[in-house]
Amino acid sequence: MSDNNLKWKTISSEYLFKENWFTVRKDTCEKPDGKLVNNYYVFEFPEWATALAITEEGKIIMVKQWRQALGEVCIELPGGCVDATDASFEDAIRRELLEETGYAFEAVHNLGNISANPSTNNNLMHMFIATGGKKVAEQKLDANEQIEILEISMEELIQLVEEKRIVQSMHLSTIFYALRYLEKIKYQ
Repeated sequence: MSDNNLKWKTISSEYLFKENWFTVRKDTCEKPDGKLVNNYYVFEFPEWATALAITEEGKIIMVKQWRQALGEVCIELPGGCVDATDASFEDAIRRELLEETGYAFEAVHNLGNISANPSTNNNLMHMFIATGGKKVAEQKLDANEQIEILEISMEELIQLVEEKRIVQSMHLSTIFYALRYLEKIKYQ
């Protein structure tokens, strides 16, 4: 079966809520067999970028911050939303790394992209590994951000993963792809 036999056609869309960081629309769609799907809700978000960031000394930069939706402090990779002013996804992650951590990086490698939930979310997380990080500035945080920087070893990162202390699934995916890129884990 070709992909064309699976594609839905959007008949109409109605925006129910529109904000900078979150938009909800209600679609009416037609399936390939002609049946209509009414009230299909789609959450529109900006594109996201995140990176496994490694300093010149080989330390991995993690961030710790409050996450209101879960009601807890989470350990995560640095990253955030891609802005309209970013020329590319690489520019976006370089900007986010500098703002959140104060570090600039010699090299940034794209690891691909993933979706948090393709059934409801329209955006992607663009994954990177950044190497050769050097502290060049102080944090420049958004008004609602309060971020503590952690510099940890590769062994400590693996321990955090093993202990299931990193709950952000897209960040865990980024860690996985970065470890594959670094040849720290291999397929059998």
